[in-house]
Amino acid sequence: MDQTMRERTGGRPGVPAAASHGEPTGAVAVAQGVHWIGALDPDLRTFDVILRTANGTTYNAYAVRGRDGVAVIDTVKEDFTEAFLARLEQVARYDEITALVLTHLEPDHTGAVPELLRRAPQAHIYVSHRGLMVLRGLLKDDLEHRAYTAVDTGDTVSLGDCTLAFLCTPYVHWPDTQCVHVPERRLLFTCDLLGCHFCDGRLFNDRVGDFRFSFEYYFEHIMRPFKRHVAGALDLIEPLEIDLIAPGHGPILRAHPRQYIAQYRRLVDPRLRAEVGRDEKTLLIFYVSAYGATARMAQAIHDGASENPHVRVSLYDLQGGEVAPFVNLIEATDGLVFGTPTINGDAVRTIWDLLSGLVDIETRGKLGAAFGSYGWTGEAVRMVEERLRGLRMQVPEAGLRIKLHPTDAELEACRDFGRRLSGHLTGHLSGHLSGSAAGPVAPKEIDMAALG
Repeated sequence: MDQTMRERTGGRPGVPAAASHGEPTGAVAVAQGVHWIGALDPDLRTFDVILRTANGTTYNAYAVRGRDGVAVIDTVKEDFTEAFLARLEQVARYDEITALVLTHLEPDHTGAVPELLRRAPQAHIYVSHRGLMVLRGLLKDDLEHRAYTAVDTGDTVSLGDCTLAFLCTPYVHWPDTQCVHVPERRLLFTCDLLGCHFCDGRLFNDRVGDFRFSFEYYFEHIMRPFKRHVAGALDLIEPLEIDLIAPGHGPILRAHPRQYIAQYRRLVDPRLRAEVGRDEKTLLIFYVSAYGATARMAQAIHDGASENPHVRVSLYDLQGGEVAPFVNLIEATDGLVFGTPTINGDAVRTIWDLLSGLVDIETRGKLGAAFGSYGWTGEAVRMVEERLRGLRMQVPEAGLRIKLHPTDAELEACRDFGRRLSGHLTGHLSGHLSGSAAGPVAPKEIDMAALG
């Protein structure tokens, strides 16, 4: 490899040419005594299997210099270890490194940790309490020879003239996640929070290309299932003095950083808050009907549930419509009911499409129920119930199945089903939601013979 090619590739094969993406040739100053020492991965097109990365990504790592030592905040994916170490060597000697802070222990943050510790064995490792288990898995027996501390909110490490203040922010988006505030320099390291997969060698949000789509796409697919935990993290960081936000991926936010915090707050707040009263619960009923029988059941359940003045009930026919727009409604609701006929021994595809979209939102603890008409075997209701339990929803009532078209008596049973569901939502039934779905319950099947 000639010298020109070596410089363009960072000195090793397999690394994309830096010039085509404006990759920094070395460490980049971020703030007083703080440098970006990460790596760019412009050719990445899929992240963690589920995320498309049209613009690639960055693995952001940082070196913080204080009077009494240097702290390294995260590392990079293993394939980029050489580029990371080369940048680190431009701003610090290995024997100056006193702290290695790991805000998160996924491989894209810790790939260079073993090699860094080999070169800087004196570095003291700081992880969250939940991160300690993953650290043991990462370093194996070598951990016995390392100094490490599990930290929590309120813990600090002094570098002499600046402080690393830890903030425990679990499930944003892994259980081990933490943020680090440097109050003297008004700087916040946020791990995956407020980050995105967007690769641009200009690094800073006021210099890179338009990354708004990537910022919100990242939130939708990474943070949205953990909204409650993201809100808790925002509660911790909003009071802090912050001039710059340094995330683990994507642009460094030095221009108007609080606008990005405000945007996250808008994204995590319930979208129906303004429309629904404080003491009011919401129940959404979705259905697909082949010959009108399940539709009649859905209307009767709606009517019964609506008798409760403290429950706002909405009814949606999914036939012929798009299911994606309903995900926002579902995220903010308290209870969900799904109606489907049984066709070829299964629930209809539209119902499955809607249920599959719920993996991107938090459904734990919501009320769930299923109903439907059938001609022969009627498995669909039971299958939907199992999916609801898999989504950690509570299913306090056995699913309701009616053979063929409902009679007046069967429709009254549907109305009573709706009344019970609304009662569970408001806590007016003894089988309230506090654990009533611990095990599977056989669907309630209504036939004319049973009513006779």
